[in-house]
Amino acid sequence: MSRFLCERYTELVPYTPGEQPRDRKYIKLNTNESPYPPSPKAQLAAAQAAAELQLYPDPTCDALTREIAALCGVTPDQVLVTNGSDEILNFAFMAFCDTNHPAAFPNITYGFYSVFAALNGVEYREIPLDTEFKVRPADYAGLSHTIFIANPNAPTGLALTPAQVEEILQQNPDRVVVIDEAYVDFGAESCVPLIQRYDNLLVTQTFSKSRSMAGARLGFGVGNRELIADLNRIKYATNPYNINRMTMAAGLGVLADEAYTRCHCLEVAQTRQQTAAALQAMGFTLTDSVTNFLFARHSDYDGESLYRHLKSDGILVRHFNKPGIDEYVRITIGTPEEMQALLQSLRRLLEG
Repeated sequence: MSRFLCERYTELVPYTPGEQPRDRKYIKLNTNESPYPPSPKAQLAAAQAAAELQLYPDPTCDALTREIAALCGVTPDQVLVTNGSDEILNFAFMAFCDTNHPAAFPNITYGFYSVFAALNGVEYREIPLDTEFKVRPADYAGLSHTIFIANPNAPTGLALTPAQVEEILQQNPDRVVVIDEAYVDFGAESCVPLIQRYDNLLVTQTFSKSRSMAGARLGFGVGNRELIADLNRIKYATNPYNINRMTMAAGLGVLADEAYTRCHCLEVAQTRQQTAAALQAMGFTLTDSVTNFLFARHSDYDGESLYRHLKSDGILVRHFNKPGIDEYVRITIGTPEEMQALLQSLRRLLEG
């Protein structure tokens, strides 16, 4: 680092994204991207929007906000569109956390939460999952913290029910509870309807996973209009034009083709179930994932060994070198053909 970096950032440990090696062509099962391209309607809309890139985009994202609101069954003033869901999560740390409002989240979860806390100078508490990697709502009762829960959780793939989330909301009426639903479309139930009953709930979602738009960077949050107004205050103080024209247009295009999204979500879920059954038959232990990835371990090989073997075969999965989960690998669900390649590679290892 240079001698000019502010002292408050000298100890900052950045988020580590999934690797993107260029030394060969890999089957990428490490970053939870969709194996399918975005809707043709989204592709066409983005291409048409490119003709006007000399103009600033609409800072209010009015048309897209209205379509998302309609999809979620809320009003436009209950929605904020952001540059990926990471942006709205950062906004939430900025808006709802400070020295009097520290953060709390599971000890095994999305790695960006601790980074956002450190970036914003927010103290945080990590709450252990139970022995089955589940979030226990009772552990969050009466906290004097702003709460962040990925639901379904990553990398475990497990989800709370809306009733369990409601329990957390009821036990923390004076603190904001952020439910990060990046993977909700693959088999979990959304908590968006709860925003009408709880003014302390913010639900975030993304177009990166189920809508095949990871490269476009588009997310959104849903909450009561006062919470959304708070977050808009942060947005307009940092980056009013946070969604570019092509991304905005692609978002409208994909929302106009909801059947395409639902079809591919179903395909991913079916491939997940088939892959899980095949892995279990090979002696793997897995969590009951409801996401577009599996979290798996084998008693004969640690997680790093599995990761390295697969990488040598041209297949990337994610390994987290963290106590409690270092025996596991996280495997994104790809196409059926990609998953067959994964299974064949693992069979060669096990039959060695």
